Formats: sequence, C-alpha cells, structure tokens
Amino acid sequence: MRPADLRVAVIGAGVVGSCIALALRKRGATVTLVDRDEPGRGCSYGNSGALSPGSVAPLAMPGILSSAPRMLLDEESPLHLPLPYLAKAVPWLMRFVASAQPSRVALSAAKLAALHAGAIDRHEALARELGVPELFVRRGHLHLYPDARALAKDAAGWRMRLHYGYPFTQLDRDGILALEPHVGERYRVGMFIADHATIVNPFRYVQAMVRGFTARGGRLRHDEVRAMAPLEDGRWCLATAGAVDGAENSFDHVVVAAGAWSRRLLDPLGVHLALESQRGYHVQFQGGRGTVSRTVVLADRKIFVTPMEEGLRVGGTVEIGGLERPPDPRRAAILERIARETFANLDGLKAKQWMGHRPCMPDSVPVIGPAAGRPGLWLAVGHGHLGLTDSINTAQSIASGMLGARSITP
Repeated sequence: MRPADLRVAVIGAGVVGSCIALALRKRGATVTLVDRDEPGRGCSYGNSGALSPGSVAPLAMPGILSSAPRMLLDEESPLHLPLPYLAKAVPWLMRFVASAQPSRVALSAAKLAALHAGAIDRHEALARELGVPELFVRRGHLHLYPDARALAKDAAGWRMRLHYGYPFTQLDRDGILALEPHVGERYRVGMFIADHATIVNPFRYVQAMVRGFTARGGRLRHDEVRAMAPLEDGRWCLATAGAVDGAENSFDHVVVAAGAWSRRLLDPLGVHLALESQRGYHVQFQGGRGTVSRTVVLADRKIFVTPMEEGLRVGGTVEIGGLERPPDPRRAAILERIARETFANLDGLKAKQWMGHRPCMPDSVPVIGPAAGRPGLWLAVGHGHLGLTDSINTAQSIASGMLGARSITP
C-alpha cells in the first residue's frame, strides 16, 4: 500500500505525538492527530525545556533500595510518594527497584544512549524548518553541587555520560560565576556539558510542529479517544466522545502517544505496560529570565532552572501519586523556596505553579514500536522526563517502521 493510501491516527498531541504526526505526514501518510486538549497543553507544556542527550543514567540506579524508603516518604525529597498512594504504587516500585540491578542499568543506559543519538542537531534543524529558530538555544547545561562529596554521589552517572561520548568540564566556584554570576553561595562545584541545549518555550515549539503538520495536509481533531478495537478487515476503530461517522474513526494504523493516560487505552486490549505517572511540578517567575543564561541543574535537589521566553522556570521533583490525586501545592512551594534561596534577584517576583504527568517506565526506557500481537497498533509511551529530547528520534523510528525510510514531503 502506498503511504498516501494509509490512514493513520496518532492519539496524543504532546511533543511526542505531534512529532510523530509530522514525520508520518512528511512521508506521505494520511494522518489524523487526536487529542482532547489543545496540542502541547499536557506534560509538554510544563517541562523544563532541556535537550539532554547526556541523560543516559536511568532513574533507578544501584543503591536505590537503601535510599528509596527515606526519599519516597520525605516530603522535601526530590522523589516523593504520598502514603495514601503506597498500596497502588507497590507493583511499579518493585519493578523500579529490580531495574536498579547493575546489569539492567547498563542495558537501560545503552538503550537510552541509542535513542538520544543526534537529538541536539535534529532539534536545531527542526526549529529552523518550523520557522521558530529562536526557541532553540545551545549554551550547554550547568550542573551544580554544594561540594565534592555531593558530586561523588552522582559519579556513576557522570561516568556513563563520558562512556557514551558526552564530555564535560568540572568547574570551581569562580568557574561557575564566570558562566552564571547569580548562583548563590551554596554551590561550589559545577559540571558543564557544553553541547547541550534548551527549548525556551516547549508549548510554542509543539504548536509550531502542529502548524507544520496541518500545513502539509494533516488533520487535527479535538476529541477524546475512549477505546480502540481491531476490525475484521485488519483496520482499527476508535470510540470517541464526539459524534463522528464510523468511517472517519477507522484507520489502518493507530499510534498511541497518550502519555501517562496510555494504559487506559491499552489495558483493555491486553497490552499491559508497567507505566506510572511521575508527577512533576514547576514554578514560573513572572520575570527573572536573566537570572541564568542556560539550563542550570541544582543537582543535589534534582531541580532544573531554565530561562524561558516568559520568565524563569524552576521545575523538578518526582511524585509517584497517580493520575487522580489533585496537585500538592507544597511540592511547588518547595521549588519556589529553593529558587529564592539560590538566586537573590528573584525577590519581589511573583510565581505561578503547575503540575503535570510524566509517563514513566520502571527502567526509564520508553516503549517505541509495534505492539506485539496487535498488527497496526504502535506504541510511543513512557519517555519520562526526556520526551522533548527524544521526540524527533521516536518519530523517525515510528515512521520508518511503519512506512520505510524514504521521505516523501507532500
């Protein structure tokens, strides 16, 4: 079947789904991108904008078993688990701890490194192609530590970066101030990765992707997909909230890129993923963009500080709390307090809070490709905090697997 004769539905218009829809349309497929919300309004809206291919170390690292109980139950910890959610989280947590075995960590790191390869240059090219080159800023990432002892706790992760070809420079206090003069006294040791980059408005980036998609003839539908079912002729039927003719809801291929909500569509089909929501928070200061000039990571607290177009964004924390619990404003308040303690020039600036759901697998490796035993069903799920970094390579993998490597630009 020619690509133009293939009808494809992509469910989820975050950065991953939007990128997939664009890549498929470039190859000539007839593509419908479906989301109940405005494109980019979910997890993609609130991320920290970091393009971080050097993040090859999974979240579950050796030694996590000894530190996890304290981290999960400490409300100030970067990794937090509300007690009422503990019973539901136990199956995922068991897989998470098992993923920290050294052999499995090495395998996860290799898979992540392969997925990240070339991401920086591809995002720079895509931003230029979409007419938003100003959103791409390549000034490196600066990771900060209070002292050498704190740095030593992350030594394994830095060794992995070096192993996979991401060099870095260690800085003293003067070196930190030469790059970022507003960093507070707490931080005395820096690790600078010069070739990393930042998208300074992830929401606008996704919107540009979708405009590029529709300009090429792609179709955007604001609708909620409630279920999917295979048809006898090999196609797939979507059950949606909107009243749509049955033929309009029949597709040759369906790509599920619905983030943390993907299990609601996949579980009834017998496609079971160990997917959990990493609830992430940010505060965005109204102003203060000049506080830092690049992505700055307060590594001891797992907090990302980013100069966004509309102000300074301070994001982080992993909260294992499911999809239904309301946001916990105390988690965002911790971010705001730490930011004000670290950067004195934020005094007097107001901050807005946000919470979103990062889709996370226990081993930090997303599931990308055809669903086993379900012809025509494709998965692009579980990117955790690296969905922005890996969106283009995920899209290329799906498009090439479905349609072949040849690019056809309508």
